[in-house]
Amino acid sequence: MTTEPAAPVLGLRERKKIAARQALGTAALRLALERGMDQLRVEDIANEVGVSPRTFNNYFSSKEEAVCSFIVAQQERVREALRARPAEEPLWDAVINAAVEQSSRDGRPTREDVRRMRDMLQNAGLFAEMLRAHATVERVLAEAVTERAGGAANPLHARMLAGIVQSASRIAFHNWLTSGRDDQFLPTFVELLREASTGMPSLTAAAAGAART
Repeated sequence: MTTEPAAPVLGLRERKKIAARQALGTAALRLALERGMDQLRVEDIANEVGVSPRTFNNYFSSKEEAVCSFIVAQQERVREALRARPAEEPLWDAVINAAVEQSSRDGRPTREDVRRMRDMLQNAGLFAEMLRAHATVERVLAEAVTERAGGAANPLHARMLAGIVQSASRIAFHNWLTSGRDDQFLPTFVELLREASTGMPSLTAAAAGAART
């Protein structure tokens, strides 16, 4: 008889800390989109949540880190969704279902907000923090993949799978942004992950056909 993997049980204090960090990150992102990075101050973010700048510094080392924290937070939710998938579910199915489940819950930002974020990435500090956040994202999902494999998985393979998920999300997101169609993200995301999970047969078949001509 198979059982679902047990998710870590967090105490009240830890849950409060997570909620405070999420509140600060959400406020930082919203204010940055409204005002731009140059006009954003740590004091503004702290005041928005009703805490002191010192408390802000307990959670983030900079306003840039706070603005980018949503990236890691989203992947942490995918990790928890993966941990909650049935133990008997094949790995790729569990990863895809967890990623889709969380993407459906999070919803998509507006295209205008995405364009503003891209403009803000001209800020060198924000760009550097964004790169660090994406590196953390791979580690977060790779840890959950390794856990699901009972610790027997090659950590490089787990990291590669996490990188594939991240790349598929980025490509699907770009397609959504440029297509003008709001129904494009999830179908494209799932298609890319399914293709990768089976060794990319469509791509390899196309290459084989081209080699025969």
